Amino acid sequence: MMNLKWSTLALFALQFAAVFAAEEPAADDATASPKLDLKADIETTFPDADIFGVKLVNGRPTRSLIEITNHEDGPIEVAVVGGLLRTTQPLPEDAPESAAVIRNLTAVRYDLSIPAGESKSLPFNFVLDMNPQDIIVELQAIIGNAKGQVFQVQAHSGLATIVEPPTSIFDPQIIFLYLFLTGLFGATLYFVYKTWIETLFPQARRAPKTPKKVKKVEAVDPLSGSESTGEATGADKGYDESWIPNHHINRPAAKRVKSGAKVKKAE
Repeated sequence: MMNLKWSTLALFALQFAAVFAAEEPAADDATASPKLDLKADIETTFPDADIFGVKLVNGRPTRSLIEITNHEDGPIEVAVVGGLLRTTQPLPEDAPESAAVIRNLTAVRYDLSIPAGESKSLPFNFVLDMNPQDIIVELQAIIGNAKGQVFQVQAHSGLATIVEPPTSIFDPQIIFLYLFLTGLFGATLYFVYKTWIETLFPQARRAPKTPKKVKKVEAVDPLSGSESTGEATGADKGYDESWIPNHHINRPAAKRVKSGAKVKKAE
């Protein structure tokens, strides 16, 4: 029953504390109620922080670790942890304090009991998607003690920087961008060359190639048997016999006479 009471009160306090805390009129010292302090130490660290401070990378979870040490005589219970982001820019004099709030962080319910004299760590993670800028991160915790008192304690308040995630050359989007820019640059150079450079420096025209003349071979009428024989014979002998009459070249062969034949004498 006590846990339900604290959780309900904690959610109500986180929703309206950031808006109405600065707008409440200051009470007189005579009528002001004594302020109750929670005997506990709260320290918040960011494991991913570097020497340059806390960086909130867009699209990636920001990890924070809230360590609470109980110095009360009895146990304390951490109900809810929430927070907000404030701008670092100065506000006009007539502007309300709530105008400095850029974004509220989602509250996380814990309902964690911490015995007296002990310490416990609470992880609180959140994801952002904002324009890169410098901001102030404020974390608030709602804690109740064994006497039924509820406290809204500031867990952290410090500067941080919202940055974009680092890019890699092997990212498909980056590779596509490089290819697109390369093609655009090449097309631009080709257009400039064809439009201006080529007209200023015309290339020398090459002489047209003359077609090769094909030698026509006239068909020669075939020679007669004697002419072809004579031509072939003349070629073998080293002189041309075509102009020599045939009866001088082709002499009649001598007739053979039988040995037993009688030769008639002329009368």
